[in-house]
Amino acid sequence: MSTITENRGDPVTPVTPAVDTAGVAALLERGRTLTTPVLRAAVARLAPPMDAVASYHFGWIDAEGRPTAGDSGKAVRPALALLSAEAAGAPAEAGVPGAVAVELVHNFSLLHDDLMDGDEQRRHRDTVWKVHGPAQAILVGDALFALGNEILLELGTVEAGRATRRLTAATRRLIDGQAQDISYEHRERVSVEECLEMEGNKTGALLACATSIGAVLGGADDRTADILERYGHHLGLAFQAVDDLLGIWGDPVATGKQTWSDLRQRKKSLPVVAALAAGGQASEQLAELLAADAKKSDAEFMDFDEEEFATRAALIERAGGRDWTSQEARRQHATALGALDEVELPARVREQFLALADFVVVRER
Repeated sequence: MSTITENRGDPVTPVTPAVDTAGVAALLERGRTLTTPVLRAAVARLAPPMDAVASYHFGWIDAEGRPTAGDSGKAVRPALALLSAEAAGAPAEAGVPGAVAVELVHNFSLLHDDLMDGDEQRRHRDTVWKVHGPAQAILVGDALFALGNEILLELGTVEAGRATRRLTAATRRLIDGQAQDISYEHRERVSVEECLEMEGNKTGALLACATSIGAVLGGADDRTADILERYGHHLGLAFQAVDDLLGIWGDPVATGKQTWSDLRQRKKSLPVVAALAAGGQASEQLAELLAADAKKSDAEFMDFDEEEFATRAALIERAGGRDWTSQEARRQHATALGALDEVELPARVREQFLALADFVVVRER
């Protein structure tokens, strides 16, 4: 992996942070507690059957419409939005509209991504398109995107206008990233730089927005919001690097997805592109297999058995793609923390930003 390391700067010593599990759990729970009632009220505005379809997606009801305590996700973005309001000296509640808006846009992207990627499982249950059909997945996703902007603009303040501009810019970048991701699936080669740009758009943009939107609503100036956004951007890259590792080697029981999930979708994720850029026998063998895979139809590719996906995963690991991606997650984590040194923050808020960043790089789902 020496070529990649030289192109990306000095390697970071892969030290696993000690996560304040209880503190992070409290932050995530606060995000859910403050945002869920507002989120439910927003979804209730949708016309039937979109309200029920959205409720199913969020885990509030099952496929038959019965109330359920389903998994509604990690809630990292709402937690960041509330914390960013406190970074501006405002109460956490000031960030609630921003937290809800970001969560609505995030779930708009999940509904569409699941359909485009053909994912049949999310959070241990069938995805919306699988249960309610592709048309409803598209319509409900569009509706959630519109609701996100509506929630902010209803505030009618200058700060709300500034927050909406940040949200729409982040959404455009998120869509750019998804388009790049799809276009890479059938390419034989994608560079590490292209992959990082795509992931910075697809994941980093919305996490960056979450980390600044509460501060904007709380009255922060653009400099403060921009620094917090930079923290969120690099946190997003760390988050996605961990997701890329889980997408190949994650435990399906923890992730709620199939084994070798990203390999089944031909994704050019960081472990793959890093392995291809590494050189050496394993890298060359992997390149030959992926070049042959790119010429196969989706039906032919999905006929692969577990052993064939396991072979590709083993080659990626032998070529160094797994180790490099793990190291990159930690490098992005360190860069995110470095951004916080440029802004004055209450000590408690700084510690909580640090704890959330640590959580991102050691999670298992």
